[in-house]
Amino acid sequence: MRDVCWRCRRPRPVCYCALLPSLPTRTRVVLLQHPRERRVGIGTARMTHLSLPNSELHEGVVFEDDPRIAALAADPTTAVLYPGGDARPADGAPVRSLIVVDGTWWQSRKMLALNPRLAAVRRIGVTPRAPGNYRIRREPRPECLATVEAVASALGALEGEPARFDAMLRAFAFMVDRQIEHQARSTAPRKRRAEAPPPLAPLRPHRADPARVVLVDGGANAGWLAADGAVEPGAVEPRSELVHLVACRASGERFEAFLRPRRPLGPSVAHQLDVPEARLRDGEDAGAALARFRAFVGDGVLGTWGVFTVDLLAQEGLRRPPFVDLRDLCMRHLRRRPGGIASGARALQAGEPAPRGAGRCGRTVGWLEVVLARLLELAEDNEAFGGQKRPAGGD
Repeated sequence: MRDVCWRCRRPRPVCYCALLPSLPTRTRVVLLQHPRERRVGIGTARMTHLSLPNSELHEGVVFEDDPRIAALAADPTTAVLYPGGDARPADGAPVRSLIVVDGTWWQSRKMLALNPRLAAVRRIGVTPRAPGNYRIRREPRPECLATVEAVASALGALEGEPARFDAMLRAFAFMVDRQIEHQARSTAPRKRRAEAPPPLAPLRPHRADPARVVLVDGGANAGWLAADGAVEPGAVEPRSELVHLVACRASGERFEAFLRPRRPLGPSVAHQLDVPEARLRDGEDAGAALARFRAFVGDGVLGTWGVFTVDLLAQEGLRRPPFVDLRDLCMRHLRRRPGGIASGARALQAGEPAPRGAGRCGRTVGWLEVVLARLLELAEDNEAFGGQKRPAGGD
């Protein structure tokens, strides 16, 4: 077992505690760290906390019921250090408490989305005086900063002493240099799968605009039987037909259609799809429903669990659209078969879904929604796209 410093939680040979300053500040710094970032050895939230006596470090994702965070959010002298078009310069209005969200881009966006009080707090950003020094992780843009760099820059602007907070960066520079030296000394070649893309690489085009992915699930009428229980003549391997279709986008738009059966309705179909039989029998014309669905999808990409729904749509005459098989991506990430969509989502530690329509299809699309969100998060966390880290306070 490695000897680890209890204070900075780094192995003793690369402990940076001796380089940490103790910088009193008028501004109270409150760091909210995503739980996954705590396990990142080269993270800098703890380094920031140890350098600032007037700071707090909280770990979690949802803080809506936290009385401390609620009180800070209600205080007009509180600001959140977070980049964006509505972020004001750090040297603007007085700030007594500065909240810093520490996580990757995806994690920090998720945390703000799950904490409406936090999202409503005014935001400030910083303009780096020099490029960031985070040379061991590739940043999304040259001006992006590590958390310790962003906080040092913000405090320098807020308290009018930029040079004083440069002392916070000594331990950071030491950590970066030791990590690079360790990588250079390693004699064993790093194992790379140059011949294969990262397991979640198919999600790369959809990171910036996940709403382009139309999550969809279809229910079929198949296995129709005669009244005496015998398979009808010519129906040994009956051709399925689409009778229920549910879809949604990350933006919240929804689609649902019940398609009137063109063949005898199987006696167990309504039960299997968990919808009233009358809804199926009174459904709309298949051609009209599919035309509505084409318009809903537009130039989007389908997101499915397996290929059944895609094949079913193709069988109904819909030209096979581009699609992302989330079951396949889940299996690649877990390196095993995920089972059903609910067990796959739980294996990914995705959130709990909300139904997006009636019956089994509505529940499946709800599961697809949380699976897609989780896979996008994992893709960024696991550096499937180059390990880009959110620039805390960068633009």
